[in-house]
Amino acid sequence: MYKLYYQPGTASFAVHWLLIELDLPHELVLIDFANNQQKSPEYLKINPNGVVPTLQINDKYISEFAGICMYLVDKHAANDLAPAADHIDRTKYNQWMFYISNTIQPAFRNWFYSEEFGTPEKTKAITQKKLEYIFSRCNQQLADGRGYFLGDQRTTVDFLLTTMMRWSRNMPKPADQWPFLKRFALKMKQLNSFKIVNQREGLTDWV
Repeated sequence: MYKLYYQPGTASFAVHWLLIELDLPHELVLIDFANNQQKSPEYLKINPNGVVPTLQINDKYISEFAGICMYLVDKHAANDLAPAADHIDRTKYNQWMFYISNTIQPAFRNWFYSEEFGTPEKTKAITQKKLEYIFSRCNQQLADGRGYFLGDQRTTVDFLLTTMMRWSRNMPKPADQWPFLKRFALKMKQLNSFKIVNQREGLTDWV
């Protein structure tokens, strides 16, 4: 059984969602951000970065939400949520998985923690412009009518991207204000696993 250390609505949301979608037995351990539990000595022993998610597999701990999701999907390959490692389509899959984790997620950190990066107003203005460019690019990716982000087959990319779209819900122009992204998000929200993860995490907005 997997053990997921999480905080509702954070990057751990994507991992929690995938565990449900893949019907994998798992246990949840809430890390209380309100009490700064993610920085406690006990938690730092298993995740020195002091963030969530952390996934425990027997006596091993792995972190970074994109990496955890890739591990789960590759480990349980019968789910068809990722191209095989030696398939040419894996290159595009890897490209977007890394783009989400290396470009989109850090931009949101700048947005949510703008006070850490100089003048908050200036940081937010720059970050908003960057994220809106990203949303426009992602919207164009879906403009050909494809069912999911990489084509007609749902992949792990869709779960991560939807999680990032949720984070934009209170921005001046949320990601679902772009028409093709809106259609995509509505489709992902129809998954029973999406409804379950929101219920379990006590999330009632953007459902």
